[in-house]
Amino acid sequence: MTTQAWSREEFERRLRERGQAYHIHHPFNLMLNGGKATPEQIRGWVANRFYYQINIPVKDAAILANCDERAVRRNWVQRILDHDGYGDDPGGIESWLRLAEAVGLERAQVESLRQVLPGVRFAVDAYVNFARRAPWPEAVCASLTELFAPEIHRQRLATWPQHYPWIDPAGLSYFQSRVRLALTLGRFGTRAGQERALEVLQFKLDVLWQMNDAMAVAYGVTR
Repeated sequence: MTTQAWSREEFERRLRERGQAYHIHHPFNLMLNGGKATPEQIRGWVANRFYYQINIPVKDAAILANCDERAVRRNWVQRILDHDGYGDDPGGIESWLRLAEAVGLERAQVESLRQVLPGVRFAVDAYVNFARRAPWPEAVCASLTELFAPEIHRQRLATWPQHYPWIDPAGLSYFQSRVRLALTLGRFGTRAGQERALEVLQFKLDVLWQMNDAMAVAYGVTR
């Protein structure tokens, strides 16, 4: 007995439903956006998230290397430029370093990666290795956590200037400048494929959650 594929609308609904497990709901992130974090906790978060930021273009390069469709590559390469920078645009990584400076970290200190926790490094490396080894449509699917990112950025822009006035507002530009849903909806047309896409998206959600788990253990959660 074959299981019928979900409609495009139902498939999208199920993908978006996974947002309930997005790290916006993690206690460590709730602490950050609720104005309860200490400067040390914020600096620890910024320094550790930097490892994720510098690996985003590495992950996207792996997707490009595995993709045999020119039209997809022409579109996807922009993601690398967005983070690494191109021309007059310094890119997202540079914006994150400016955020680090705004919270009181030294650029060289962050770039050294000495503060990156083992749990954070393990989670990010697992994500990059997945992108290298998985079929490129699955690696693209893992990027769908971007569906849930605008809300977390909106919260930071709305609450951080009020709760943390000691942070230079110019350092928050990363959240102002930051989906590939159509690719996933079009590529996973069977029920088995759709269920696999949900598994892949859950894997990426687990990566982000684990990063917050590691930081919560290291820096604590102020309630």
